[in-house]
Amino acid sequence: MIRTFRNLGRLCRVFVTFTRHDALFVLDGLGVSPGALRLLKFAARRETGPTPRQGENLRAALHALGPAFIKLGQALSCRPDIVGEEVAADLADLQDKLPPFDGAVAVKIIEADLARPLATCFARFEDRPVAAASIAQVHFAETADGREVAVKVLRPGIEAAFARDIDLLTWLAERIEAMWPATRRLKPIAAVNAFAESVAVEMDLRMEAAAAAELGRNFAGDPDYRVPEVDWTRTARHVLTIERISGLPIDERAALIAAGHEPREIVARAGRIFFKQVFRDGFFHADQHPGNMFVETSGRIVAVDFGIMGRIDQDTRFYLATMLAGFLEGDYRRVAEVHFRAGYVPAHKSMESFAQACRAIAEPILGRPMNEISLARLLAQLFQVTETFEMETQPQLLLLQKTMLVAEGVGRRLDPTVNMWLLARPLIEEWMSEARGVETRLRVVAGDVVAQMGGLPLFVRNVGKAAAQLANGGVRLDAESLRALGAGARPWPWGWILAAAAIGALIASAI
Repeated sequence: MIRTFRNLGRLCRVFVTFTRHDALFVLDGLGVSPGALRLLKFAARRETGPTPRQGENLRAALHALGPAFIKLGQALSCRPDIVGEEVAADLADLQDKLPPFDGAVAVKIIEADLARPLATCFARFEDRPVAAASIAQVHFAETADGREVAVKVLRPGIEAAFARDIDLLTWLAERIEAMWPATRRLKPIAAVNAFAESVAVEMDLRMEAAAAAELGRNFAGDPDYRVPEVDWTRTARHVLTIERISGLPIDERAALIAAGHEPREIVARAGRIFFKQVFRDGFFHADQHPGNMFVETSGRIVAVDFGIMGRIDQDTRFYLATMLAGFLEGDYRRVAEVHFRAGYVPAHKSMESFAQACRAIAEPILGRPMNEISLARLLAQLFQVTETFEMETQPQLLLLQKTMLVAEGVGRRLDPTVNMWLLARPLIEEWMSEARGVETRLRVVAGDVVAQMGGLPLFVRNVGKAAAQLANGGVRLDAESLRALGAGARPWPWGWILAAAAIGALIASAI
C-alpha cells in the first residue's frame, strides 16, 4: 500500500511534466479517455511550446525528469516496436549530459571507495571534469609512475535516485500488463527488468571495468581495434580508472584526412570490428556514438565507455546469420523459415504470408544504390511487423539494431559513397558459411546435450523427494505458494487508480 501511494505521488509529477512538454501522446494507445487528456493539456502550464515532432517533445520531457528517465529514453530509442521508428530516432539524440558535480566531492568519493588518500593514488588529479553524464563524470589524472589515466566517478546519491524511479517504472509496467493484456506481447515488465539490470551494471564501475577487460582480451593483438587498459588497483564500485587514450574522434572527417587517414579504410575497419564483436564473440560495444570512438595515429580504432554492452548467444547468432544471408540473397522463404524455427513467429501463422511481408520490407531497402542500403533500417522495419504476426520482442536484437544504426551514421559521415556492411561482407560471408556448417552445429548441439545431462542427477533427486513427500501424506503448501494461488483473486481497480493519479496531476499543475 505504501508503495502504491508513493508511486502515485511520483506519477503525478510525471503526468505534469509530460503535459507541459505536450508528450501525453504516449497514452494514446492505452485507452485513456481523450476528454481527460484534453483537460490535462488545457490545465497544465507548458514550460516550452510544442514542436511538430512528437519524439522531440517526449525527449524534452524525459530530460526534464532527470537521470533515470534520460536513460529510459535512450533504452526506448532501441524499441521502435513500442514508440515507432520516428520517435525512436528522436530519442536516439537524447543527450546524456548533466551539469558536473563539485570536484571536491569526487575526491571524497575516490578516497572513500579506494580507502586511501588521493595523494597516494595519483600524482596529479584535475578537479574540473572533462565530461559529465547522468550517472558519472570523468576526470583526467596521472599516476605516480607517470601514466596518464581517465578517472570515472559515480554521481553522489545516484543509486538511491535510480532505485526510486525504477520502482515506479516496474509498478507502472505491472499495472499496464494487468489492465491492457494486448501489451504483454511487448513484454513491458521484462523490458523494465532489463533496463534495471543494465542500469545496475552501469552503476557498478567494476562491471564496466570487467566489460572493458573482456572486450580487450577478445581483440588482443588485433591491428584494427584496441581497448584501453584498466587500472584495477585504482578501480572500485564507484571509481573506474582506465588508460587515457589519444586520438581523433571518428566522425571528424576533415581532421582525419589532414592526419593522413583514408576515410574509406576507416569505414571498412569499423565494419570488420563490429561483425567480429557480434558474430565471432557475441559480445559487442552497444554505445558506439562518435564521442566514444577515436582513431589513433596508426589508424587503429580505440573505444571508451563500456557501460552499455550487448550479448548475443550462439543460437541467436545462427538465426541472425541465416536471416541476413536470406535477405541479402533475396531468399525470403529462408528468412521466414528461420523465424518459425526459432519460435519468434507462432506456428499457427502463415509462413507464406510472413515471407511476403519480408519481401515487402526488404525490396525497397535493398533495391537502393549500394551506398544507401541500411541493414539497421531493414531490421527496424522487420520489428514493426511484430504485432501482425504476434512476434515476441527480442531485446538483444533491438539493442543490436540501434548499434548498427549509429555505426551506419558514422560511416556515412566519414564516406557517404560507401557502405560499411558491403565492405565487410567477405568477413560476414565467411563467418556465415562456417556458422551454418554441419560440424559447427553438431558441436553446439553436443554441448547442449552434455549440459542437460549434467543436470540429470539433480532432476532424479528432486523426483525422488517429490515421491517421498507424496508417500508421507502429500505435499505441503507454504505461505508463498498460497499467495501465488491467490493471484487470481479480484485485482485492484487500477483503471480508477490511474485516473485518480491523472486528476492529482491536474491539481498539482494548477497550484
